[in-house]
Amino acid sequence: MVKGLFSPDTVTWKIHSDPSMVVGGIRALLEQALHPVAMDGVAKNSNFREDAWGRLQRTGEYVSTITFGTSSEAQALAERVRKIHFKLGLDDPHLLLWVHMAMVDSFVDCAVRSGLGISDGEQDQYVSEMVLFANQVGIESINVPTNVREMKQYFIDIAPELSASDDAKKAALFLALPPMPNIVRFATPATPMWATLSSLAALSLPPWARKLYGWPTLPGQGIATDIALKTSRASLLFLPKNLMEPPLLKQARERWGLVAQ
Repeated sequence: MVKGLFSPDTVTWKIHSDPSMVVGGIRALLEQALHPVAMDGVAKNSNFREDAWGRLQRTGEYVSTITFGTSSEAQALAERVRKIHFKLGLDDPHLLLWVHMAMVDSFVDCAVRSGLGISDGEQDQYVSEMVLFANQVGIESINVPTNVREMKQYFIDIAPELSASDDAKKAALFLALPPMPNIVRFATPATPMWATLSSLAALSLPPWARKLYGWPTLPGQGIATDIALKTSRASLLFLPKNLMEPPLLKQARERWGLVAQ
């Protein structure tokens, strides 16, 4: 199949092409960091502390390639990632599944709460479609939740393993205040914009995750966060598409015949 692993009529395409992914991506890293063994592996084998922004960009590029790239592009990148995981000893299926499920949970929850308009059935379909994502890093389908109910049970089952380690808290701090080039920090609105988005990501975490970080959840906070997420998405939709959308998405639209080439 030349066109890609995911077609434009999938829920995966719908969610991954939406501006809500900006907050969802940051939240995914915050959520993933709450498995101390997985976080220890990241801390020991990457420069996450010094390059939180870069890791977010690389994660975004990976998600974009698997979603919108050609089948050969997606499979080549997935193979490269599997080799890196193996070389670094980060290929434990149990931990890879945690990283996958934290990502899926963050993406779909932020999309729904930001007002994308996804039915309960579409949420189940998204979780099911994302099994293919899990396969790309070597996780067997039989071990991956295929609907929202199974996903919720997964988080209940893994809860005893989770905690906010020192590395997780340091990662959260760097995500809130990532190092930026001076020209970006002082000559553009990137710093206040990033602060807003990272705060929203932290606020959107499920209560159990916020509790692990030691962050209070105040009465009415969920409703206020949902309003802020909707406002943020509406604002991002006004930005030029060439700023918000990855080049791979434009190429994918052309490849699938959705726009004139």
